Amino acid sequence: MRQEMLMPYALSLQSKPVAPHGLQNFADEEDRKRLTPAAVKALLRLVEAWDGSNAQGAALLGVSDSTWDRMKAGKWDGVLSQDQLTRASALIGIFKGLHLLFADSMADRWPRLANRGPIFDRRSPIEAMIEGGIPRMLETRQYIDALRGGF
Repeated sequence: MRQEMLMPYALSLQSKPVAPHGLQNFADEEDRKRLTPAAVKALLRLVEAWDGSNAQGAALLGVSDSTWDRMKAGKWDGVLSQDQLTRASALIGIFKGLHLLFADSMADRWPRLANRGPIFDRRSPIEAMIEGGIPRMLETRQYIDALRGGF
């Protein structure tokens, strides 16, 4: 190929990839700054609705207990990492999926109950997600979606 034809391709490899307009990018600092306050607020409410402990909330989000305490007190002005926003997204999806699946208080009790599902091994989903991290959170979200008939 001629050099003139390769030049646009070569330049595109050197430039920073840009997400299409309107799509969030958890790797982008500006997107993370914009999304962090809503994600923290949602996670605080979610853990409260699930009757989770402070230690469980901190472990689910992947922050220290002291950071979780500052978040609860409204005294944290940090920015969540890409991994922490991924955790928040998965947990919010689980919360929403459970409320679509169950029309009663079971939606908020389910994460605390021992579960025979193949990814939980008779542990509660909260325990399994704390132990398994992001992969288990994403599996739990897929599991809930499958129960709802989404797969």
